[in-house]
Amino acid sequence: MRKLHSAVRGALCTAGIFALAVLLCVLLQRLNVPEHITTVIVFAVFLISLLTDGYVFGVVSALLGALAVNYAFTYPYFALDFLTPVNLISAGVLLTIAVLTGTLTTKLKRQEAARAEAEAERTRANLLRAVSHDLRTPLTTIYSASSTLLDRRDTLPPARQEEILRGIREDAEWLTRMVENLLSITRIDSGAVQILKAPTVLDELIDSVMTKFAKRYPGQAVRVEIPEEIVVIPMDATLIEQVLINLLENAVLHAAGMTELCLRVRVQGGKAVFEVADNGCGIPEEQLSALFSGLAPGAGAADGRRRSAGIGLSVCATIVRAHGGAIRAENRREGGAVFRFALQTEGEMDAEV
Repeated sequence: MRKLHSAVRGALCTAGIFALAVLLCVLLQRLNVPEHITTVIVFAVFLISLLTDGYVFGVVSALLGALAVNYAFTYPYFALDFLTPVNLISAGVLLTIAVLTGTLTTKLKRQEAARAEAEAERTRANLLRAVSHDLRTPLTTIYSASSTLLDRRDTLPPARQEEILRGIREDAEWLTRMVENLLSITRIDSGAVQILKAPTVLDELIDSVMTKFAKRYPGQAVRVEIPEEIVVIPMDATLIEQVLINLLENAVLHAAGMTELCLRVRVQGGKAVFEVADNGCGIPEEQLSALFSGLAPGAGAADGRRRSAGIGLSVCATIVRAHGGAIRAENRREGGAVFRFALQTEGEMDAEV
C-alpha cells in the first residue's frame, strides 16, 4: 500500500511539474526567448528527480524532456532529430542529471531512514528500561504487602490489614493505568487503533473526565473553566478523556506544593485550546525537552512509593498527534506548570496553540 501511494504521488508530481515546465516553455517561445527553454526543462527534470523516490520518474521525465525539446522547441519544429550533436548532448545531459539526482536523493533517504530507525531503537530500549524500573516498585510493594498479610494475618489488627489492602489496591490500579497507557502508545503508533472522530459536546466531555478523575482522587479539587456556549469538537472522546485524566493525574503526582489545579478550555480561531495548570513546583528546565518522550527523569510521586517515567505524558503526545495537533508544557511565571494542546472545532483551524 505504501509503495502504491509513493508511485501515485510520484506520477502526480512528475505530471504536474512537467506540465508546468512545458507551459512555461511555450510562453518563452511566444516571447521570442527560446534560449531559456532547455534550462527550464533541465530544472524540471532536476525537481522531479529530487522530489520522487528512486530513479524511474527522473529518467522518464528526462526522456520526455529530451523529446519535448527536440520535437516542439527545436528547428525543424514537430520533427524528431537526434542526429544533430547538440540534441544528443542535451538528451545526455538530462539523463545524467536525472540519474545523479536520483542516486543522491535515494542515498540521503536511506541514510535518514537508517538514522531514524536507530533512534527509534534507542528510544524503545530506553523506554523499556524506564518502564521496567517503574513497574518494579509497585510490584515489590504488592508482593511485600501480600506476604505480610499471609504470614501475619492473625496478629495484625483489622485497621492495619485494611491499610495494607488499600495500598495493594492503589498499586494495582496504578499498574493497570500504566499498562493501559503503554497499550495506547503501541496500538496508535502501529496503526492498530484508528482515530474515529465524532462530534463531541465539550460540556459532556469535561463532565465525564471529572467524574472519572474524582473516583481516582476524591480529595483533589479541580477548578473547571469552559465557555458558556455550546462547543462541538470532532474527536475520539475516549482517547481525549485519557489525555485529560493523564494530565490531571500528572499534576497530582508530581506538582509538589500544589494547592490549586485548573482545567481550562477556551475557543480561539476555530480551535478548542485545552489547558491543565497547577501552582506547584514547576518542571525543571532540563526535563522540558524530553517531557513527552517517555524518557524524562521522573520526580518522586506524591506517596513516595512510585515514580513515573513520563509514560502517561508520552501517551498524551501520541493521542494528540494522532488527532493532528501538538502538545507542549511550560512553567508559569506565577509558579507551577501548564500543559496545553488544541483540537479543531467545527470552524476553521487557524489559531496558534
